[in-house]
Amino acid sequence: MAQPVNLNRFRKDKARAEKKARADQNAVKFGRPKSEKELDRARTDKAARDLDGHKADE
Repeated sequence: MAQPVNLNRFRKDKARAEKKARADQNAVKFGRPKSEKELDRARTDKAARDLDGHKADE
C-alpha cells in the first residue's frame, strides 16, 4: 500500500522549489561580482566628494 500524500505540503514544496529556481536564475542574470560592486560604490563616493568640493562656501 502506498503512503498517503499531504497535498498541501506537496503544493508548498513545489512552490518553494520553483521560487528557488527562479531566484537562482536571477542571481546568474543580474548578480554582479563583489569587485564590480565595490568599483561602482567607489565611483559614486568619488562623484559625491567632487560635487561637495565644488560647493561655494558662504
